[in-house]
Amino acid sequence: MYTLRDIDGLSGKLAVNQLFREANGRAYLPFIKSLPSKCLQDPHADSGEWRVECFNAGDTRVNEGMPLITLHTLWLREHNRIADALKRINHHWSPEIIFQETRKIVGALHQIITLRDYVPKIIGEEAFEHYVGPYQGYNPTANPSASNVFATAAFRFGHGTVTPILRRLNEHYQEDLRFPPLRLHDTFFSPWRLVKEGGIDPTLRGIIGTAATSVSPNMLMTDETGRLVVLNIDQHMDLASLNLQRGRDHALPGYNDWRAFCGLTRIKTVDDLTEVVGNHNVAEQILRVYKHPDNIDVWLGGLVEKLLPGSRTGPLFACLIGHQMKLVRDGDRFWWEAEGVFTQQQKAELAKSSLSRIICDNTDIGEVNSDSFRYGAYPSDYVSCNSIPGINLEVWRVERSEGAPRPLLKKKNKTNKNKFLCILSFHCTLT
Repeated sequence: MYTLRDIDGLSGKLAVNQLFREANGRAYLPFIKSLPSKCLQDPHADSGEWRVECFNAGDTRVNEGMPLITLHTLWLREHNRIADALKRINHHWSPEIIFQETRKIVGALHQIITLRDYVPKIIGEEAFEHYVGPYQGYNPTANPSASNVFATAAFRFGHGTVTPILRRLNEHYQEDLRFPPLRLHDTFFSPWRLVKEGGIDPTLRGIIGTAATSVSPNMLMTDETGRLVVLNIDQHMDLASLNLQRGRDHALPGYNDWRAFCGLTRIKTVDDLTEVVGNHNVAEQILRVYKHPDNIDVWLGGLVEKLLPGSRTGPLFACLIGHQMKLVRDGDRFWWEAEGVFTQQQKAELAKSSLSRIICDNTDIGEVNSDSFRYGAYPSDYVSCNSIPGINLEVWRVERSEGAPRPLLKKKNKTNKNKFLCILSFHCTLT
């Protein structure tokens, strides 16, 4: 974590790139420490020109694609924006308090945007109500860790919805003539394209202004299959094959076993599979390869199911994702709605947040869909950023006489072999 923080700045902010900024002065992610990095470079760069190295973020996969870099950059800027605001509001706070309170707020924003705005669109409102339901408070018996089947198969449903073309759009959400569309494989490990080709705004408009690919029998015939770039490996990889092999390496039970786990009927015949998939030819091809329904890999089987109404997944993945999301929420004692984590006023402000507002606050984009997870036609479905609600951070004001925000964790017993002093909701230091 300390490699990502701006410790020298005494500001509570995250570190930013010291070599490049957008034309508007907005920050990029910092570069990794080990240079030169293996990220691809502009083939037309002049000799002696500064290299654009791999970016550094909390996830080492940040450089895998331009949309991923864009979102990491967006959240970096949001952290630093909030840190600046908290410093103005609470002049007496130390850099450490500013950092931890900002981190706590950003963590809550992630939770809200993911569970309230994103997951119901993935599994459908009906499945969300059935598997997740309303929040009832922290449950100490719930295990919030990621299950094997979720991490290895179910949440990788998105690999079947990635568009093979990345569009970069101008302020009117039209193709930007300066930055033509890119094949997906041309965006892998290429941070130079963001630095030299317009910053994150054109890519971000392309993300929210392009409909996600619909799941279909041909959904994996993209640059992810056969042209996936992995650093330190000299040949292209196949993402679908990696997903299947990963499930086998992790000894995941098969598709039929997980259907039984979710209370769904087991597949016994090609007609059963046709009913679930909605395509007789696809069902025949799958059984021709697997020989028996019990041999079908859970990732493939879940991916080809007919979508539930208003969702992006079929019944099996809706079940597995829903189960996981409920455990992640209910088993987290620092969940933003849990008692004692935020005040009622702070919760009310956090509930106003949205991905669209974060985009407005941290880019030069002036018009967005009020819900950035829904595709809409421009300009009829877009609104000015001025009409998107934001969070009033004044409710985090603490008078000097009140001291620092109350820690959520107490100091553990000194007889404990590992002694920790946990400050606020996320930070622990050895004592």
